[in-house]
Amino acid sequence: MGAILYDALVVTGLLLIATAGVSPLDQGNQQALRDPVFTIYLLAVWYLYLAMCWRYLGMTVGMRAWRVQIVSDNEQKVSWKSSAIRFSGSLLSAACAGLGYFWALFDKEKRCWHDQLSDTGLYRVNKK
Repeated sequence: MGAILYDALVVTGLLLIATAGVSPLDQGNQQALRDPVFTIYLLAVWYLYLAMCWRYLGMTVGMRAWRVQIVSDNEQKVSWKSSAIRFSGSLLSAACAGLGYFWALFDKEKRCWHDQLSDTGLYRVNKK
């Protein structure tokens, strides 16, 4: 949960920068969740940040701070497809009042819904 909170700060800053970048085009009239194009744009920025971190680094900034790494079940780099499924699944996990996240408390492998859907998992990284 600490990594999620840490990444929430990073993503918030990233989305503010993304909004500032397109704000002059619409004179600041965009509203997330009211303007479908703007909402999709923000979701794409959010997804690309996470997917690129997962794919190329194996962790986001928050995951690095908390020494957690994402690994696919076949121990390969997380694919773009798995990243998309994981991102969508995490939104679903949160939309169900967080039930998808709390599922890990009862799962024998400690995996959330989005871990199961995307065939990925989070693992602690030893301090080096």
